[in-house]
Amino acid sequence: MAAPWTIRSLLAWIAQDFASHGLPSARLDAELLISFALTLDRVRLYMDLDRPLASEELARVRALVVRRRKREPIAYIVGQREFYRRSFEVTSAVLIPRPDTETLVERALELLSEGAALRVLDLCTGSGALAVTLAAERPQLTLTATDLSAAALDVARRNAERHGVTERIVFVEGDLFAPLPSDARFELIVANPPYISLPDMAGLQPEIRLHEPALALESGPEGLDHLARLSAGVQQFLAPGGHVLFEVGQGQAPAVIVQLTAAGMLAAQAHQDLGKIERVVEAVAPRLE
Repeated sequence: MAAPWTIRSLLAWIAQDFASHGLPSARLDAELLISFALTLDRVRLYMDLDRPLASEELARVRALVVRRRKREPIAYIVGQREFYRRSFEVTSAVLIPRPDTETLVERALELLSEGAALRVLDLCTGSGALAVTLAAERPQLTLTATDLSAAALDVARRNAERHGVTERIVFVEGDLFAPLPSDARFELIVANPPYISLPDMAGLQPEIRLHEPALALESGPEGLDHLARLSAGVQQFLAPGGHVLFEVGQGQAPAVIVQLTAAGMLAAQAHQDLGKIERVVEAVAPRLE
């Protein structure tokens, strides 16, 4: 009679299987999927390594393994991702929040002094990670968040509710600045827009290319189409002396600095992420004379 499957033996088998399929984080992925399927945290998982598994538990795990073999991201399988110390719901309607974007959050929080009742605009909000994080970190803020995707906005609204900031964020469906009143003004505008070039789309990892929404990734032949439109329109919606922060792709910062400067913005500069890549471009709107 065959020995029963335990968490230990299942973990070893899945890790080996994922490695044979070329998954780069095979052991970690196996741990995350088993923990999710069995509703255990990873500490409890290791405390229960020798527990035999029931047939229905095995079936739940195996269904998740099939999805991961197809290179579906772990975040979509488990339905959430950590960002700036908070858990965010993610679905295939939104990009998965990434640590690189925390560079933008850190700079935004430096600009948003505690206690100041400021207005913030988050363009291309997706999961709402930026808007919700800023609202949670600075309780005095009021925010507007826009996205072209109604499905993405549904996810963002649920994340705002999850973190108790619904009353301070207005979510609006539309393309960049289009859904805003012409007289709307903000002290800070942030955006993590699409910035992958059309040629580079084909070379993305399968997890991104096959599963994350192309609408939120691709931006023309050089990856700069959305950033150019943002740069051209941002000054109209900034209060005098207000700041803009755009996340950009590797090597794009110089071009975006030129775009913002040509549009009349001042003091354009780039900020590096933890990998020393120029990841965020900042500029300032002129003050009134």
